[in-house]
Amino acid sequence: MHCATRIRQCFSRTDSRLRGNDKQKMKPVLAVIGLGLIGGSLARALRSADAVAAIHGFDPDDAQCQAAVALGVIDHAAASAAEAVREADVVVLAVPVLRTAEALAAVLPALKPGAVVTDVGSTKQSVLADVQRVCGGTVPPWFVAAHPIAGTEKSGVAASFAELFKGKRLILTPHAAQNAAALETVRALWQMTGARVVQMDAARHDAIFAATSHLPHVLAYSFVELLSQGESSEEIFSNAGGGFRDFTRIASSSPQMWHDIVRANAPEVLGLLTAQIKQLQKMQALIEQQQWADLQALFERARTARERYLADIE
Repeated sequence: MHCATRIRQCFSRTDSRLRGNDKQKMKPVLAVIGLGLIGGSLARALRSADAVAAIHGFDPDDAQCQAAVALGVIDHAAASAAEAVREADVVVLAVPVLRTAEALAAVLPALKPGAVVTDVGSTKQSVLADVQRVCGGTVPPWFVAAHPIAGTEKSGVAASFAELFKGKRLILTPHAAQNAAALETVRALWQMTGARVVQMDAARHDAIFAATSHLPHVLAYSFVELLSQGESSEEIFSNAGGGFRDFTRIASSSPQMWHDIVRANAPEVLGLLTAQIKQLQKMQALIEQQQWADLQALFERARTARERYLADIE
């Protein structure tokens, strides 16, 4: 069944004044809380796919709200999170992971019956724990934990674009009380953005993305900080080439967002960081002891592994 049809079936109204064909044509009203790169791009993508009837938005930064309206990203900028969700069938919490509890608490009293709430956070165990705390000790069936594996080093709604998620992975991490219809609604919406939707356990998700995303950001920030503190920093940066730009590009990402992600997934990141430090010490010893053949062999293994694994996912 086409995902657009599934969405319409999920939100067909039961109003007796509507004929059967009219019910099939109903589309959900979307509310986006947090009008940044991800929230803005999701709104643009769903509008482009004609997947939603209307898009309401809220952001604590009024400039983002005004820009979202001016750019046509949303139809209406609400004065509060609660106002944004009152008519919404689907609510997306597109906020930093440490703001999940605050955002959910703000919208919870205003949710309409049957509304589905989802998120875009880069950590899933912390999000589910926050939802459980806000909702009185249990994760409600209507909450769907999700994480789009997409982004750029830019931030803000002006940097958003409809094609951000095309061909990218979207991870769903269902919980014990998950409602199947709510899960299917979120799956179908993300598929309409062009994303490839997969499912996994929340703990497994956090371990994988600590390795593939969270630690690399920590290393990039650390490396730039190291170079910027040196006496020759200006000369170093002015002579930096493509390799430096490639390696440090993600250090231009939002510091607040990555502070929140690392804090929310600290045990996994710390474990990997400890292992990375040991690996660097091993390389340091090879250089100090002039074991050049062993160093080259390490480089060869790393290159082979990278090329093999990237070929597997392309």
